[in-house]
Parts: sequence; C-alpha cells; structure tokens
Amino acid sequence: MALDARRRVSHDTGMTEPTALTTRAEALSARLGVSRAAAELTLDAHVIDLHIDTLIPPRLWGYDPLRAHGPGLLRGHFFGHLDVPRALDGGLNGAMWSITTNPFRGARARWAVFQRNVARLKTLLEQGSAHIGLARTPREYRQVVASGRHAVMPAVQGGNALEAAPGGLDAVEADLLTRVTLVHLTSSVYGATSSPASWLRRDRGLSDAGRALIAQLNARRVFVDLAHIHPDAFWQAVQTHDRGLPLIATHTGVCGVRPHWRNLDDAQVRAIADSGGVVGIIFASAFLTRPGGPRGPECVVEHMEHVARVAGPAAVALGSDYDGAIIPPRALRDGVAYARLVDAMLRRGWSEAHIRGALGENFLAAFERLRTN
Repeated sequence: MALDARRRVSHDTGMTEPTALTTRAEALSARLGVSRAAAELTLDAHVIDLHIDTLIPPRLWGYDPLRAHGPGLLRGHFFGHLDVPRALDGGLNGAMWSITTNPFRGARARWAVFQRNVARLKTLLEQGSAHIGLARTPREYRQVVASGRHAVMPAVQGGNALEAAPGGLDAVEADLLTRVTLVHLTSSVYGATSSPASWLRRDRGLSDAGRALIAQLNARRVFVDLAHIHPDAFWQAVQTHDRGLPLIATHTGVCGVRPHWRNLDDAQVRAIADSGGVVGIIFASAFLTRPGGPRGPECVVEHMEHVARVAGPAAVALGSDYDGAIIPPRALRDGVAYARLVDAMLRRGWSEAHIRGALGENFLAAFERLRTN
C-alpha cells in the first residue's frame, strides 16, 4: 500500500472514523493472526518505541527506511526489522531514532562522524516529510502524530560520540536531542559499560566527565539513559542526576526474569521508577528468554510484568532495539508486529489502561515531567 493511502488517525482527540479504524484493524488482525481487539487497541493507542537503530542499515549498505521492505535475506536476524511504511502500518506512532557511533574510532573521528550522521538524519526528515516529522517535545510529538505521520525523536546511543565536541553537549544543536545513553558496549571517558568489556577497566564507576555530561543533559532537559551502564556507574549517575527530573532506561531486560549483564536488577528498576521515569523492554531474545520460559512475544511481556510488579505499572515501556544487530522473538522480527505484543498482553489479562500505558502513555508522562520541571 502506498504511504499516501494510509489512514491518518488523530491521537489528540483519541477519535477516528469507526469504519476506518475497523477496516485497518481487520487487515492488521488478518495479517498478523491476532485478535481484532489487539489490532484495534494497537492502532488506537500511542505506540512509542524508546530505541530503534534503523539509522544503522542505511550507513552499512544503503538501506532506504522510507521504502517498504520484506524480511530480506536475514529474515529478521540482526537488521531489516523496521522501515517507515511498516511503522505506519503497524501503528508505531513515534520512536527514539538513535544515532549510534562506532566506539572504536578516535574521539575526534567520532565527533566528525556524529555530525555527518545528524546531517543524514535531517536529510531523511526532509525527504520523508510527508510521512515522518521531527519531534523533540511532547507537543511536537502530538502535532506530528495528529498529522498522520511517524514522530522521529532524535537520540544518541553512546555519549562518547560527544567526547571531542567543543563544550560537549553545548556543541550540539539546541533542543535537537531527546536522550543520550551515557555509555554503550564499551566503556568511555564518561564511565563504565555493563558489558564484559568493563572487566578490562579497574574503575567501573562514573567519571568526572560523566558527571559533567549529566549536568549538561539535566540543564537541557534531555533524558539521561541508563541502558548499558555498569551498576557502579549506574548508582553514581542516580546520585549525580537532578532528583526533580525523570531517569530512563530505553532498551533493557530485567534480572528478575533473566539474570544477565545486560539487564537491570530490581533496585535499579525501582530507582528509575522513583525518579518518575520508565524502563523500556528490549526485544532481543538473548537477554530475555529463561530456561523453560516462553520464546514468543510473551518473553517480552514477562519482563514488562516484572517491572510492573517491582516498580508499578507506570514504569513500563517498550524499547525494541530494532535494527540494532539483535534477534527478536520470531513473531516480533517484523516492525509491523507490535499488535502481537498487545495480543499477548490481552491473553495474559492486562487491562486496557495498563496496555496503553506500556505502549506509550507512561513514556509521554515522563517526557512531560522532563520538559516542565
């Protein structure tokens, strides 16, 4: 289906023509093999993904995220999970599009590449302006979605991209970013990673540079993202962070379901919730599945349920990490398949209010707190 033919739904009012919503829901239900209730709820809710890496494939082999793609040769392994047509078809209203920079480059090279990647993102926004729009605030998000487009919220994966920037975050265009992940899969000038790479580093905490970056992020009202960070650095970041602002972890699992170096423990989950923030659950099977546990969308839902149990339902969000070199559960390897997650929630007895919260309303509430405090 051409992008221009897709139904535009107003989430400002929460209303749409019943026949149009029903038609879309019936088509999505048939395509995914889910209940019509799941499809309809997905298409009517705010669905916001806190972390996608769909800017990586265009740099690797010229993948066009504005064009609809099938499963491709990789069949949903590692890359090719998402594009704008599938986002719109599947009801994905907005996402944090991450600018991820190779950590093995030198500091000056990382900063130069980051600037080029920002320019590429702006070009993509211009080329796809009929179907995507820049959203740096909750108000801009609602305006873009009300126009029937997908809201692109720019983000940084790995603050080390900013290490050589003159003045750090001050060198980045004002109000461009919605969040910055302090570290990635390698430790950096800002602090230690949670990955096994931290074993090579004696100090696994937050550095003075990391504290300074947090101060800049707080001042600019940009989310401090605690995905990927070592526990020692995590707790130091919590102490450094402005207590009046929400923290966030955009794409992670939880140790309460699957103990793993990549996941957060219960105390970390509660710390984020206590700040008014949310925890986005990743779609990477390697961090989610437990012995004897489910292998489908339910493995994502299990982690969401654990967050709700230990920190309350308002702390739950989703952060797929689509196109971030992950292997999602088979039923979630296509970016149109968010309704399969909703279908699993309904079958496990979730209320509509809790589903809407997990899909995006919880995050929007945290975003509003960040920008108004």
